[in-house]
Amino acid sequence: MRYTDIAIIGGGLAGSTAAAMLGRAGISTVLIDPHATYPADFRVEKLSGHIQIERFARTGIAESVLRHATFAGENWIARFGRLLDKAPSRQFNILYDCLVNVIRDEIPENVERVWAKAVSIETSPERQRITLANDATISARLVVLANGLNVGLRHQLGITRNIVSACHSISIGFDIVPTERTSFDFPALTYFSERPSDRIPYISLFPIGPRMRANLFVYRGFDDPWLRELRRAPAATLDAALPRLKRITGPFDIAGEIRIRPVDLYVNDASHQPGLVLVGDAFSTSCPVAGTGCDKVFTDVERLCSVYIPQWLASDGMDADKIATFYADPVKRACDEWSVAKAFDFRSVSIATSPYWMAQRWARFFAWSAQGLLRRLGGVIHLEPNFLGHSSSSSSSSSSSSSRSSSLSSSA
Repeated sequence: MRYTDIAIIGGGLAGSTAAAMLGRAGISTVLIDPHATYPADFRVEKLSGHIQIERFARTGIAESVLRHATFAGENWIARFGRLLDKAPSRQFNILYDCLVNVIRDEIPENVERVWAKAVSIETSPERQRITLANDATISARLVVLANGLNVGLRHQLGITRNIVSACHSISIGFDIVPTERTSFDFPALTYFSERPSDRIPYISLFPIGPRMRANLFVYRGFDDPWLRELRRAPAATLDAALPRLKRITGPFDIAGEIRIRPVDLYVNDASHQPGLVLVGDAFSTSCPVAGTGCDKVFTDVERLCSVYIPQWLASDGMDADKIATFYADPVKRACDEWSVAKAFDFRSVSIATSPYWMAQRWARFFAWSAQGLLRRLGGVIHLEPNFLGHSSSSSSSSSSSSSRSSSLSSSA
């Protein structure tokens, strides 16, 4: 049996970042994951915006990790086939598996890695016991469950999942290649939907190395025939949904595999569990359309590893009351609440047809147009991105979400 203070189950974005932070702090830690090299996975493909990058910087590993990403310093904003603005941007584009593997390179040697699947956990107010698929066992004072969407261990522990919104959105990823020329004119592009009836908030195009990556977001059921048509005839289906997109991009073809990922919004209730804390998607999911997933991960991990774990290890025991202080952390709660509100605000501003939300859509269109005109005329006024419907992750939000974002950045 191995003995450690902290055992992290799950070596994705949250778990690997936590392992790097705890290792740098000299805290006895074991990272458990089935894969020595994180496999390809369609999840986060960019980090962007001042707030999100600042949150990542608080982990202490951002500077070295972001050197491996493709930087885009300008993002074009367009709708109805019209270029509205060429906005300054801080986009760092990198495929999720590459991001995780680069973060793993930042984990110090004093963190033990165990490449095996955790099959069971026994918790108590003192020490926790983890059994692995190879029959090895690990004893830890605290288990950090960072295994994302995997539900097996949570079911075993009796952790309740509360669904907030089933199939809230669907993310679609693919590469595009220019035709009749060698490259695209834009460094990165966000093109907003032309009609609410298409149930598309926007498509984001951004470079990763020599590739131009597309992230298309839709609000549809996973059994919607439109998704089958997209797989069968991707170019024609996309042209029908966004008929004026190519006025901005020029002609292009869709290349390679199309990846589709539906997202349920849920929160797991582990408040009764001693010796175990949930972070990232293991605690609650976020909507990729709103682009708040990395904000939540970096907030969870930074608060847990910088504030709570050092406090908890300084005294005996690891009971549920001690763990509850993390879930009640005001910075974490503000980020979680902001993320949920932004998910629903964005859905409404994209597809709702009431007079209020129609007015909100036009307000954003005219705001982007005005900012673009001021920039072309050399003006110095810069409207807040969240107010304009473009978040720190190349997505949009309502003005109410903007105020939440501003207050959060101050408190964090």
